Order: sequence, then structure tokens, then C-alpha cells
Amino acid sequence: MDAALSERDKMLSGAPYDPGCPELKALRQRAQSLMRDYNQTIVGDAARAGLLTDLLGAWNKAVIRPPFHVDYGVNIHFAPGCFVNFNCVILDVCAVQIGARTQIGPNVQILTADHPRDVRARADGEEWGRPITIGADVWIGGGAIILPGVCVGDGAIIGAGAVVTRDVAAGVTVAGNPARALTRPQTQG
Repeated sequence: MDAALSERDKMLSGAPYDPGCPELKALRQRAQSLMRDYNQTIVGDAARAGLLTDLLGAWNKAVIRPPFHVDYGVNIHFAPGCFVNFNCVILDVCAVQIGARTQIGPNVQILTADHPRDVRARADGEEWGRPITIGADVWIGGGAIILPGVCVGDGAIIGAGAVVTRDVAAGVTVAGNPARALTRPQTQG
């Protein structure tokens, strides 16, 4: 990895990075301040639009019910027509792309952050991430967890409580821990 890259650049590229560097600390503090303010709002508060515009990489008027929790916010990109229910957690150390009209149930976790399996490396604070892409018209049931590097295809359904460890093809329904396909993609005939 190029030594000239900032810790933020390393983080966004999926390389190991130092989460304690001053730039990343400042970005997390900014996100925490915006989340604190947003999570104190109620439906109809005029401040909501500005807070989400400032917090997210692309808001596109997604309906997001507080509380809402992120690492940085700026790496999260919603397409138009999305809905996010209460208590969603998105750890966005890498990009999170969420397609148009996707609906996310309560207590869903979308986690791009990852950590070493080796105890010594973990103790040293090393971490990295892998981006997550969620297609259009996806439905993610309450309490589902989507792990680093997963791509979810258009029209897929993630069952409540599912732990998604692998890509989900378009039009497929998955459920369980680890999530397994319950249906096959629809074919046009």
C-alpha cells in the first residue's frame, strides 16, 4: 500500500488502517454530533432534511426513523424512495450503496467494518472494511445483519433475523443464520 495514502484513503480502499488517526476521529465526532441532533427530532421537524443532507453521502429524501446510527455517514448513499425503520446501524468504513425503493426493517445492521482473526493483530487495533451494495426494491426484515463485502441483488428479500454472510442474487429470498436461499430467482420465459 502506498505510504502517501491517508488513513482515510486506506480505510475506503479496504486496506488495513488506523481508526485512531486524527482525521478519522474528527469525522466520527462530526457524524456523532449530527446523529445526536437527528435522533432528537420528531416527524415534521424542519431540521431533519438538513441534518441528513449533511450526514449522508447521498440522502435522496430517504425516510429514516430515529434512532439512526452510523460510523461516518458520508460513505452511505441512498437512491430515491428508500425507507429505514427504527434503530438501524450502518458501519460505513467503506461505501454502502442502497438502491431505489429499498425498505429496511427495525434493528437492521449493515456492517462494512471487519477485524483480524488473529488476537494479536486485533489487540493492536488493526481493522479494515469491505463495501456493501444493496440493490433496488430490496426488503430487509427486522433484525437482519448484513456483513462486510456482501452484494444484495435487486428485488431480493432478506428474512427477519437473517445473518447475510454471502452475496444474494436478484429476486432471491434468504433467511436464517447463516442466511440461505429459500427461493430461486424468477426467470422470464
